[in-house]
Amino acid sequence: MGRLKLSHDIYVSIIIPVYNRLFELERAINSILKQTYQHFEIIVVDDGSADSIQGSIEKYNDNRIRLYRIPHSGVSSARNMGVANARYDYIAFLDSDDEWMPEKLAFQLEALSANPHYPVCFTGELWIRNGKSFPHEKSRKKYGGWIFEQCLIDCFVGCSTVVMKKSVFLETAGFDTHLPICEDYDLWLKISAKYPMLLLPQQLIHKYGGHADQLSNSMWGKDRFRIHALKNILKSGRLSDLYRKQAEAVFKKKCLVVSGGCLKRFRYKEFAYYFSMGQKITCLELLS
Repeated sequence: MGRLKLSHDIYVSIIIPVYNRLFELERAINSILKQTYQHFEIIVVDDGSADSIQGSIEKYNDNRIRLYRIPHSGVSSARNMGVANARYDYIAFLDSDDEWMPEKLAFQLEALSANPHYPVCFTGELWIRNGKSFPHEKSRKKYGGWIFEQCLIDCFVGCSTVVMKKSVFLETAGFDTHLPICEDYDLWLKISAKYPMLLLPQQLIHKYGGHADQLSNSMWGKDRFRIHALKNILKSGRLSDLYRKQAEAVFKKKCLVVSGGCLKRFRYKEFAYYFSMGQKITCLELLS
């Protein structure tokens, strides 16, 4: 892609949830301020940090950056709060420990302008650990378009890579605050079931892995939370026949995988629950 060519200016509200991680937050904000496309606001939502987030924000002396504070409630509540206070029709997310490449916004807004039937655009991501890139499983080949089937398997879309219409986010009721992890998996299921998603395969963010405080590394059995998301979307009645059958098959498989994990950990009550759920193949059975 060349220089950005838009028929009108698009303004973007960029939401950064943060819980401590002061050093990483400054790196994330700096990567936004270095964007070649400068029509944006930055909404930092402090999720009950012990760090002095306010002092870090004030030193920028940039009225495009706004800070909100909430009692510690989790990343979903923080992101939802950010969107609720967004002034613009497009939103983007950046986790506080990630970093954008300078042309990320420009490339995505050019692509969205050229493809108006796509309300969401996401990109590739480069995973970094100890200062070096590594072939993370989520760096595998990605697809754009109608990607519900791909989104069923794993979190196919990196949250920090996304630019989307705020109206689409609001239609979904946002991130599920009952999910401590896999909240992005839940959101992409809801969106990909209704809309095509535009992919730019370029690695336009740096994703830093291996943090000791990463929520996804602190809990066993991430599929437990994906099962919650799958159950919700199956019960919603919003899926086509094809998508419903695909979701039911993945739901059953994940239930059986998690029940096996429970058995290995001697969690017999949980084993019985997930094993029983895995036998409930259809939506009607899930609703019973």
